[in-house]
Amino acid sequence: MIDVAMGSMGSSGYGILSGIYSLAILIPGIAVGVRRLHDIGRSGWFYLLNLIPLVGAIILLVLFCTEGQRMSNKWGEDPKQNERL
Repeated sequence: MIDVAMGSMGSSGYGILSGIYSLAILIPGIAVGVRRLHDIGRSGWFYLLNLIPLVGAIILLVLFCTEGQRMSNKWGEDPKQNERL
C-alpha cells in the first residue's frame, strides 16, 4: 500500500519497498528453515528441495511439521530439553 501511495509501483506489480522488504527477509527465512531441519536431524542441504516445483514444498512442509529429535545431534543440543525436565 505504501508503494501505491508513493507511486513507486512498477509494471511488474511490485514496488521498490516491496523489493527491499523481500530481500531483507530472504536470508533470515532461509536460516529459520535450515535451523528447523537441524532440529529434526537433517542437513541444511535438504532446504534445496524447494527448487523442485510443488513436490519439494510439500516434502519440506512435512519435515518442518515433524517433532525434533529428543536428544542432541551433530548440530547441537535439543532446544526443548529444559522444557521436558
